[in-house]
Amino acid sequence: MSSILEKTESFATELLVSHLDPKYLYHNLRHTQRVVKSTYELIEALELATDEKEILILSAWLHDVGYTRGHKNHEKESCIIAEEFLSSQNYPKERIEKVKSCIMATVMHHQPTNLNEEIIRDADSSHFAQKSYLETCELLREELALLGIASFNVKEWLGENIKMLRTKHHYFTDYAKSEWQPKKDKNLSRLIKSKKTIKEIVKKEAIKAKYKNESPDRGVQTLFRVSLKNHLTLSDIADTKANILLSVNAIIISLVLANLIPKLDNPSNAYLIYPTVVFLVFSVTSMVLAVIATRPNVTSGEFSKEDVTNKKVNLLFFGNFHKMSLNDYEWAIQEMVKDKEYIYSSLTKDLYFLGLVLNRKYKILYWTYTIFMIGVIISVMAFGVAFHFYGTP
Repeated sequence: MSSILEKTESFATELLVSHLDPKYLYHNLRHTQRVVKSTYELIEALELATDEKEILILSAWLHDVGYTRGHKNHEKESCIIAEEFLSSQNYPKERIEKVKSCIMATVMHHQPTNLNEEIIRDADSSHFAQKSYLETCELLREELALLGIASFNVKEWLGENIKMLRTKHHYFTDYAKSEWQPKKDKNLSRLIKSKKTIKEIVKKEAIKAKYKNESPDRGVQTLFRVSLKNHLTLSDIADTKANILLSVNAIIISLVLANLIPKLDNPSNAYLIYPTVVFLVFSVTSMVLAVIATRPNVTSGEFSKEDVTNKKVNLLFFGNFHKMSLNDYEWAIQEMVKDKEYIYSSLTKDLYFLGLVLNRKYKILYWTYTIFMIGVIISVMAFGVAFHFYGTP
């Protein structure tokens, strides 16, 4: 690859990645790379001169950079950008004009006047013959809608694409006619087949739109989702804190039992009994409170049909249904989803009772950490006093 081609590829790539509006779902770097690849394919098949190859590849890389300045007259903007860049690279003026001519040939419905223009036009529409055509044209539909250029439903878009492939577009080069046209015809057949089933597609979209309109407001969904997630995260944090205290106190008690208590049999160490007892009492108390903080509550796990009818049971918490049969639970869920207010009520109850559980956990943890801290301080002081007044001189 020549130096100018490498520089142009880097320039176009950086421009389309960093300065292109993300709304361009179709006319982006991926599309440009596809056009460049198709241009290479046509060049190899048609055996062009080296100079013409370079002009075509430069045109392929630069033909859509004008979209970084908006979709209106983007071909002219691409020519301006191309001329500014190539001139800065001391590229010959006459070649720049050829590049600009190729770029302007990509204007829709333009009739090519030479082989270079035919090649760049065929390369620009090579996606008509690719297997990914349906997915690609769907990206174009979304792009047009996002940019406010045009809005098509599925039926209208299929019709526009069928019209494009059947009557408005045709390939110019012999290679494209022989190699790409049959594949394009297959895609046209796929579009026609899809149009025959358009009623089903429209029906599905109508159902989707209906459920979308009937679904809870997105802001409400976000409120419950974020709140429940935060509550569960806080619950995990509380459990982790309790486990830390359990582990620390277990290690402390193990060390005391293994190293300190055996020495208390010696009368000379009798002064260590009270500090050791104080130490163990505070450690055991901390462990008990940590266990209480994480100990699960046992619930009945049952509900009646009256509870469901009166919306008194929260079906989202396992503790309210774990003893019920599958049929009863399925019936209850079906009753709940029929009533939007019941869903909101269940989510609210779930959130509320999670809050109560968190309040209990964090209160116990507060006292657990407080007792542990006080116990460590008092124990250290007790050992210090014992060593000072009763220890061996």
